[in-house]
Amino acid sequence: MPGGGRIWASLPMPALVLDEADHVTAINPAAELFFNTTVRHLEHTLVYDALAVDAPVEEALVRVRRNRSAIFINDVAVGTGERAPQTCNIQIAPMVEEHTDGRPSDRVLFIVTPREIAGRLGRSMNTDSAARSAIGMAEMLAHEIKNPLAGITGAAQLLSMNLSNGDKELCDLIVGETRRVTKLLEQVEQFGNLRPPRLRAVNIHDLLDRARKSALVGFAAHMAIQEEYDPSLPAALADADQLLQVFLNLMKNAAEAADRPAGAGAGRAITATGQAGTIRIRTFYDSSLRVRRNDGQPARLPLQVEIVDDGPGLPAEISAEVFEPFVSGRENGTGLGLALVSKIVADHGAVIGVDSSPGHTAFRISLPVAPDGWSGDAQS
Repeated sequence: MPGGGRIWASLPMPALVLDEADHVTAINPAAELFFNTTVRHLEHTLVYDALAVDAPVEEALVRVRRNRSAIFINDVAVGTGERAPQTCNIQIAPMVEEHTDGRPSDRVLFIVTPREIAGRLGRSMNTDSAARSAIGMAEMLAHEIKNPLAGITGAAQLLSMNLSNGDKELCDLIVGETRRVTKLLEQVEQFGNLRPPRLRAVNIHDLLDRARKSALVGFAAHMAIQEEYDPSLPAALADADQLLQVFLNLMKNAAEAADRPAGAGAGRAITATGQAGTIRIRTFYDSSLRVRRNDGQPARLPLQVEIVDDGPGLPAEISAEVFEPFVSGRENGTGLGLALVSKIVADHGAVIGVDSSPGHTAFRISLPVAPDGWSGDAQS
């Protein structure tokens, strides 16, 4: 095992140590989880026999030792006899250590980062940063703009009392538009007013059922909602009210997307069954995702919730920025719903990502499990 056992054990990416002859001498806990194996099973095994890697690994190891520098191999399939291949990024680096006679060691560190995890973590950190950077300025502007808007609305209402029908319509338009802007500003202020989450052990299926029932009597009344729940999931560590808000926002977003065909401004035609689209809610357990908390400690996020719609997919020009404030794929959309979702998820120490293509857009939230005996009412 490399020096610094705690660091090695908390490393969130699967990692292996190879000796001078490319035999596996150590693997960290993240690698045991990802490859569904143990160090005893892989120890003293050639890395080429232990892992199925769709890349010239042997040649890369020779170059790393010869040049004493790291090599990065991106987007390669990595698997084992116990696990199907998965697209990953690989980093191979020389160990910073020497033999007793002063010669540099030929041991190397072999790190595997699943592309899905790397992409989701990167997007989560970037979008959370973007949301937070906009909050302070947006909240201040919202507060300052609402006061003159109230004056404009009042003046327009007074003018309309003594005007003819044609001019009165213009005043009504002013009133309507100022109220719309005021509503937008109130949404902006939600960011600043959002309290830290009070973490408790919560049943995510109960929350999903509440969100589903609310959706079916409101914004998703003409849609089908399908459930694919894993009934064995343990309780999540979350703020129930805030997580319910996240689920409702994502379902509303899915309903609006599924009800809109690609390239059209009008809603999708209602079918003979009275449904305009389908929302699928899926839950499952995935032990491979780990992140590092703000205090430096590793955290597992095995509880997965997916909300999937069959709409046209996210526009290509905004797919990488969909969680940022004021980015929207809908006409007259505020772009604040998903930004708020991103902030709440990040405040929980959780991760959200999206995978979108025509006919299939899936938002996935990865949540922590509530510890055994959790008493609750703690803040994140």
